[in-house]
Amino acid sequence: MTPARSVRAGAVAIGGGRPLALIAGPCVIESEDMVFRTAAALKQMTGRLGLPFIFKSSYDKANRSSVDGFRGPGLERGLQILERVRREFEVPVLSDIHDAGQAAVAAEVLDVIQIPAFLCRQTDILIAAGRTGKAVNLKKGQFMAPEDMAEAARKVEAAGNANVFLTERGTSFGYHNLVVDMRSLAIMRGLGYPAVFDATHSVQLPSGQGGSSGGDRRFIPVLARAAVAAGIDGLFLEVHPDPDRALCDGPNSWPLAELEPLLLTLLALDRAARGERV
Repeated sequence: MTPARSVRAGAVAIGGGRPLALIAGPCVIESEDMVFRTAAALKQMTGRLGLPFIFKSSYDKANRSSVDGFRGPGLERGLQILERVRREFEVPVLSDIHDAGQAAVAAEVLDVIQIPAFLCRQTDILIAAGRTGKAVNLKKGQFMAPEDMAEAARKVEAAGNANVFLTERGTSFGYHNLVVDMRSLAIMRGLGYPAVFDATHSVQLPSGQGGSSGGDRRFIPVLARAAVAAGIDGLFLEVHPDPDRALCDGPNSWPLAELEPLLLTLLALDRAARGERV
């Protein structure tokens, strides 16, 4: 694939022909202790591997299947925790916003503002994110064709902000299922934006458990290997110390203890995809 533009998130650059970058962390901030333990492990791991790293976690999961689903600590407390992660581990941080009014407040802490897939066409939230000047991660809607993301990105750019990258997270395939068309990664990168692959939400089974989403994490390595071989700029992974006890998206989260072997394989594939000797 043709190299896309480079987008900077704090000290990390994504795209521009650079090696693979990793965006990883738990789905939601369950507790300050869990977030710090996970961030510490990821910082050490990516440091050993020489892997550019952005920490992600949500302060509020506003799109849960059920009204009873755990949402997180909320905007104020969640941003306080992410600011501590950013400062103490010296890593860029990413979280998602759910309405235009959150953008300016979140931008005081976040290096990357993420737009959830369900909101990727909402003009006001995209323009508000663009106005912050921060990097913006647009997740492709499960209902969107990859080429249609050009118009979503243009809404961010209309606010004077070209620091946009696009993330594939699967396309709706009937009820309670997603599939990934690897061509979408090349198409979105061909639009001129760095292409990121979300390997964990792509194995989600939306609302597949009735009151919550299911998933099948067995297929995370399969899809991640395929995406890296296709030539992506970044990989998005939700990881958890104990996914079976996670309060959100556990079935499609990857165990933290099993992450490093997977990353070693993916880094070798990335070098091969960029024409380096492995």
